[in-house]
Amino acid sequence: MKTMSMFAAAAVLALAAVPAAAQTKTLTGETKTVSATVEAIEKATREVTVKKPDGTYDVFYFPESIRRFDSLKVGDKITAKYYENLVLRLKAPGEKDVNSASGGTVRSDTKVAATSSRQRTITATIAAIDPAVPSITFTGPNGWKYSSRVEDKKALEKVKVGDKLDITWTEALILSVE
Repeated sequence: MKTMSMFAAAAVLALAAVPAAAQTKTLTGETKTVSATVEAIEKATREVTVKKPDGTYDVFYFPESIRRFDSLKVGDKITAKYYENLVLRLKAPGEKDVNSASGGTVRSDTKVAATSSRQRTITATIAAIDPAVPSITFTGPNGWKYSSRVEDKKALEKVKVGDKLDITWTEALILSVE
């Protein structure tokens, strides 16, 4: 599952295009299904790097409630169905920053399989805007930093360095090992 992918920059700029009275923007993601091969397992963070059929890589997080995580091996085939949703809200000056996460898992005892959901909300600050590229850079808690090229140059004119917004992304994932 991607955490705060290119989806974020597009969303921020879409939010900038919303009239001032509407300070929240929801971007609904697509439900995707992917079959992939386990390429690497990071036991400490419970993240699994997989290679998709098109040759690209992705990282999936396995919550601690999946007890059979330790039985995963490089070369195993994983099927994942996932969904992402992003909500952005411009913050009023002086409003308190947010950094929260929640989630839950329903697991299967018969095989390495589970349905998991996570929701994360952070306050991000626009750290840089480069209209020449055009691009935008955000910073957030725990050293989080994200930069992206921007398609709509005019949208950059509607935000400024120092603007803050709450970004909430929700991810739902159904994982199974074949």
